[in-house]
Amino acid sequence: MSDLHPCQTCGACCATFRVSFYWAEASDAPGGSVPVALTEPVSPHLRCMRGTRTHPVRCVALEGQVGQSVSCGIYPLRSSTCKEVELGDAQCIKARLAHGLPAVPAGHPDLPV
Repeated sequence: MSDLHPCQTCGACCATFRVSFYWAEASDAPGGSVPVALTEPVSPHLRCMRGTRTHPVRCVALEGQVGQSVSCGIYPLRSSTCKEVELGDAQCIKARLAHGLPAVPAGHPDLPV
């Protein structure tokens, strides 16, 4: 088994869904962390990561090639929306299948039981 977490060889969620979150999570709000320059407004109360509002979807913070080797350029600063997606959950499976990847990487200890 690889030492890499399966998400580091996937990245499908970052190239499938619009990443929307409450505007105050952006760095231009007190306590916000998501770099505002990497976001764009969706509504008066929502922002999204650049690259995730139109097709083809690809978050501006995604580095690498989906399905091979990826990382998030702002991982410690990512939005709550990103933090909510978990390995093997419905969103993960939908994204992986959309990119021709197996639904879940079999046997990984981080998979839900």
